[in-house]
Amino acid sequence: MNFALPRFRPRLVDALKDYDKARLTKDVAAGVTVAVVALPLAMAFAIASGLKPEAGIFTAIIAGFIISALGGSRVQIGGPAGAFIVIVYGIVQQYGVANLIIATAMSGVLLILMGLFRLGTLVRFIPISVVIGFTNGIAVLIGLSQIKDFLGLKIPHMPGDFFGILGALWSHLHTLNPWALGVALVSLAIIVGWQRGAARIPRLGPILPFGDKLSSVPGSIVALVLATAVVGIFNLPVETIGSKFGGIPAALPAFALPSFSWESARFLLMPTITLALLGAIESLLCARVADGMIGDRHDPNQELMAQGLANFVTPFFGGMPATGTIARTVTNVKNGATSPVAGMVHAFTLLAVILIAAPLASSIPLACLAAILMFVAWNMGEWREFTRLRTYRLPYRITLLAVFFLTVVFDLTVAVQFGIFAACLTFIYRISSLSRSEQLTAAEYPALAGHEAKLQAWRLYGALFFGATKLVEALEDHLPPQTLVLDLKNVIYVDSTGAEALENLVATCHKRGVRLIVSGLMNQPLDIARRTGLLGQLEAQAGDLQPDVAAAVEEAVRTFKPEPLE
Repeated sequence: MNFALPRFRPRLVDALKDYDKARLTKDVAAGVTVAVVALPLAMAFAIASGLKPEAGIFTAIIAGFIISALGGSRVQIGGPAGAFIVIVYGIVQQYGVANLIIATAMSGVLLILMGLFRLGTLVRFIPISVVIGFTNGIAVLIGLSQIKDFLGLKIPHMPGDFFGILGALWSHLHTLNPWALGVALVSLAIIVGWQRGAARIPRLGPILPFGDKLSSVPGSIVALVLATAVVGIFNLPVETIGSKFGGIPAALPAFALPSFSWESARFLLMPTITLALLGAIESLLCARVADGMIGDRHDPNQELMAQGLANFVTPFFGGMPATGTIARTVTNVKNGATSPVAGMVHAFTLLAVILIAAPLASSIPLACLAAILMFVAWNMGEWREFTRLRTYRLPYRITLLAVFFLTVVFDLTVAVQFGIFAACLTFIYRISSLSRSEQLTAAEYPALAGHEAKLQAWRLYGALFFGATKLVEALEDHLPPQTLVLDLKNVIYVDSTGAEALENLVATCHKRGVRLIVSGLMNQPLDIARRTGLLGQLEAQAGDLQPDVAAAVEEAVRTFKPEPLE
């Protein structure tokens, strides 16, 4: 079999064909709007991950540009994502920022290799129960991690584990800042209220100036501007980006290599794999959502290579892990984006913001960012799936709830590993239960009449793999006196274990003097029978391989000696 690597062809190349001024206008408008949405989210994701706010902005600029320019989707927007918060925070707390850079770059290499070896479609094989379980678990952890700033608690060091977070919150509850709580509650109310009332704003166009344009402004920006203004005007005792991090630099950082050691890389193997898998899942799920909205089809392998390049480059410029982001991609589509140019404009807009308005970011209250992330966490979770669990089978419920519980209480890596393992076991069990056998009767094949005592004919259905070899073993245990006819026409797949079971059946029949006639071998079962030598064993004896079961039964009956007359 010839294996060809996929060609490196970004979707931008095809999207620029017949590109005109009208499309450029739409892309610029969409890109600027997405940048407005991305700015508070990028800072909030970075802070929640234990990093400085500029790490999120740098990621949105650099990774966002690379993913749009080199990706396999026309409208996907890349940048820091909420799904990474738990993993990144854990890496920073346990290994430090330098090792986060190494882990992110290594995950980028894995993503590039996944794209080169055409593994983009394999991500779709991860069961939806696992995806929903860890997505809801991450949403809970994001919300839990924001309680500190939402309440304005004075916690010098925030633990990274579930029980440690609960303990720290409870032990420092007496440090609650009512001003921070008030800012957070009002910000959350503005965000929720703005989202629900956005559809009614265009009706106020004749009354309010630019009323028809207000609906495109995200509620997070409205809350951010109002909260920052109120805290600054009234000098409220609330922690801000300036008081916590000293502000945001008004320039991109220079390229910097962290100190690298193979000892650190060895311990970072599992976090690296987790970052790569989660990034692949998030980006390709996001691309599929975008496809449904614009009626297009993305190139998953090209998308993975672009994600990998972005994650390999960005950390050396002060960034964090990046992936495709659903909220910003949906905003991009709804605002009329037609090509990856919109995502590139979004990156340039963010760059202009930090070059011009970086000092203003120092006054943003952390309580408002916490409210924004609380809202993101709520929208991120598929909470309705919990109420629908009763409509699903028990294995689905167990897998989803177990992955959710393990994500929240223990670790995302453990949760995904368990979820995939449980899903594989469930799949094996279900497929093996669909594989069955039935004995053929004279009513269906009249040639069997009068020969049932010495001849048996069986038909197998489904897949003959390691989980269903009991079907063949049962035939071995109850062989007829003279001839066994085996119809494999309805067997769609045979693995090496199934082939070995058939070989054992041939050997057992030979040892007991029972003739075995096989019929209906087609496609993959025929191929593996040829490669394992089973086909040669059957062809060596004339008549032991027949095209269909009717011919097999007739061949068996033809060789029977007539019964002696009494």
